[in-house]
Amino acid sequence: MTHHAFQLADTTLHALPSGALYWPDAGLLTVSDLHFGKSDRLARRGGTLLPPYETQATLTRLDADIEATQARSVLCLGDSFDDTTAADTLDPTNKLWLTRLMAGRDWTWISGNHDPGPLDLGGSHRAELRLGALTFRHIATPETPEISGHYHPKARLAGQSRRCFLIDGARVIMPAYGTYTGGLWSDDPALAPLMGQRSIAVLTGTRCTPIPMPRS
Repeated sequence: MTHHAFQLADTTLHALPSGALYWPDAGLLTVSDLHFGKSDRLARRGGTLLPPYETQATLTRLDADIEATQARSVLCLGDSFDDTTAADTLDPTNKLWLTRLMAGRDWTWISGNHDPGPLDLGGSHRAELRLGALTFRHIATPETPEISGHYHPKARLAGQSRRCFLIDGARVIMPAYGTYTGGLWSDDPALAPLMGQRSIAVLTGTRCTPIPMPRS
C-alpha cells in the first residue's frame, strides 16, 4: 500500500504519494497549491528563469490521480494559479487538458492568497467549503476539524527534503501539489503552534512515509 489512511472527525481519508488527498466515501480528490504558471510569473517579473513545463508536469500528476481514484469530485484548495495573470494566460493546450479533466466532475476552486481561482474555467468558486464535519479552506484557522494548504510543509528523511502532509486529530495541512513550489520546514515557528504534540508528518514520494512531525 503506497497511500496513508487515517481518520479525521470519523472520516477515513487517504494521503496519496503525489500530495493529493482522497476521501473514498465521497469520491473526492483534493489538491492544494497547484501554482500553475509560476515560471511565467517569474519571467514577467524579472525573476529566475525556469523551464516552462511545470503546468504540464502538474497536470500529468493530476490526470493520473483522477484516473487512479476515479474521483467524482475535485477540490482545488487555493493558489491554483501563481497569480491572476497566469490564470488569464494559460497555454491553450493546457487549458484544454484542464477542461477535459473537469468535464463530468463536480469541480470546486477555493480562493487562495495568490489568486481567487480561474473565473473563466467553470466549476464553482468558494472562500471555503464544508462537507460533512470537515471544512476545506486555504489557510488554517482555529476552527476545526479542517483541511487546508498554503504553507507547503516539508520535512527531511535520511537527509532528503520531501513534501509532507501534517496531520493531527483536528486538522490536516496539505503539501503543495505544484511542480515548482517551494516549502516550509515542519519545525518552522509558523507551523508548530498549529499542530498538536502528537502530530505526524506524512512524507510524499514513491510511497507515503509517516513519521512524528519534526519539531525544533
